Amino acid sequence: MNARTSPQEYPSIPLAQTIVAFCHLKNIQHVVISPGSRNAPLTKGFVSNSYFKTYSIIDERSAAFFALGIAQQTRSAVALVCTSGSALLNYYPAVAEAFYSDIPLVVLSADRMPHRIDIGDGQTIQQTGVFEPHLVDAAYLLPDVSHSTTTLLAHPTQQLLSADATPQQIKKRQAEIQSLNEQNINRVLECATEQNGPVHLNIPFEEPLYDTTQKAISITPSKTIAKGVKKRSLSTVFDQWNTYEKKMILVGVLPPDQLPKTVIDYLAADPSVCILTETTSNLSHYSFIQSIDSFIAPLEDKGDKLRAFRPEFLLTSGGMVVSKKVKAFLRKYPPQKHYHVDPKKAYDTFYCLTEHVKLPVSNFFESLLAQHVSYVESTYCADCLTQYNRQLLRGQNYLSHAPFTDLKAFEYIFKKLPKGIHLQLANSSTIRYAQLFSLPSLSGVYCNRGTSGIDGSTSTAMGAAWVDSNQMVFITGDLSFFYDINALWNNYIKKTTRIILINNQGGGIFRILPGEKDTPAYDTYFETVQKRSAKQLCKAYGIGYSSARTKWGLTMQLKRFFLPTSKPQLLEIKTPRKIND
Repeated sequence: MNARTSPQEYPSIPLAQTIVAFCHLKNIQHVVISPGSRNAPLTKGFVSNSYFKTYSIIDERSAAFFALGIAQQTRSAVALVCTSGSALLNYYPAVAEAFYSDIPLVVLSADRMPHRIDIGDGQTIQQTGVFEPHLVDAAYLLPDVSHSTTTLLAHPTQQLLSADATPQQIKKRQAEIQSLNEQNINRVLECATEQNGPVHLNIPFEEPLYDTTQKAISITPSKTIAKGVKKRSLSTVFDQWNTYEKKMILVGVLPPDQLPKTVIDYLAADPSVCILTETTSNLSHYSFIQSIDSFIAPLEDKGDKLRAFRPEFLLTSGGMVVSKKVKAFLRKYPPQKHYHVDPKKAYDTFYCLTEHVKLPVSNFFESLLAQHVSYVESTYCADCLTQYNRQLLRGQNYLSHAPFTDLKAFEYIFKKLPKGIHLQLANSSTIRYAQLFSLPSLSGVYCNRGTSGIDGSTSTAMGAAWVDSNQMVFITGDLSFFYDINALWNNYIKKTTRIILINNQGGGIFRILPGEKDTPAYDTYFETVQKRSAKQLCKAYGIGYSSARTKWGLTMQLKRFFLPTSKPQLLEIKTPRKIND
């Protein structure tokens, strides 16, 4: 005889049921929940439904970046659930990152009833509009009038029902509210997926909050209209492409596997095309310039020599560009034409944007390949690669004599990274050092370059690692790591996780920038010198710890660092603060 299963439990509040039902309908499977009372109806609804994969993370700021990491890897919307009040505000850094990185996050914030705002009740703030303008859509839903009706009617300032409303009037008003809420929920969740960005649903609840029912309400989902890629004529772009002898392609942040090998090989073989790729582009080829700064920096003070590499035609794609040098170069020596290929947006980064081509990058280049046009005769690619390779040789010679510093540590790390791993990079100096070295064949390289902040790098990496089958290696600096230490305060840290912490006792990148160094004001307010070690933190969070402070020590540690272990591991590399720059 089969075991008897318990009947499905639903929140007794219709609005909470509706939210959960629509998330299921829209295939939003991952739900990151922070504890609270006002959000209890949502929490109970998600946790009691076996479709959802739910996570409990106390710190809302960390929770939001953890969710962002999941969405980054699954390329699908992830929901965030929090209680009312200041809890919601802690989501903002991740919301901004999601907005500029085109990552779908669905913020579900519980709220007090409208008539209880700004009257002195606890955990109550004005939650409407708190994330604007960093959203692709939002809706501030209406509270149910069929739930806790007696309490509602007794409140002297509520405007949802008249004080003498009859049962029939209450039923009619509830039906109107349900219909409006369903329309708004459907629209907002659709928008998160279609526009790949953050959305916000603000959800007011009246007590009691913890009651459940075995009766599911009926929802009426709107029909989803499939929106295909708009066809457009590319003849003008391609005609110009076939005219110029100096064409440059610059690729910023892209997920892995965006271009097929046939397209990559086609572009690499064109003598009139120089291709510059950033570490976060997840594109590589032996004829691509992968260390942009190594190519440009030696020519910055040699005016005419740098001018010689000025492109006539610039084609950009992907997200934010890390290299400040390529931005300065193209602003000083702008191309005649600049087209940006992206289905959503185009920034006029170089002050010369000709047109935004609203297509996925793969569609554009596959259309270009389908033209079967003969290559333009040119030495542009060869000239660029000659200069680039010359500088790489000079760099290798310098590194062979360099003392043990951040630079040397990154050289050893990137030589020893295993193939096929999933690499997460923190911002500031970490991503910039990564731009100077070639990487092995990886499953993907990621960094929060939307806003380029250091605040959620570790949390993002932990969320990304949880849903990826490949080993995740996270490289970070000391300020970024200690800033986001609550990223380790959860039960979702895989034993395959590897964290490499470059501890140069402060914001080492500030030593590279202009300014007076080694003064009390500089050390305190810019470099923010600190003497912390991660050893005790690792002990507290159950993470294996090892350290190195010499070339020999680092070499020994890296030999075993990536091997299988029973718990996650952290390697702290301590470098000399005053000679790194």
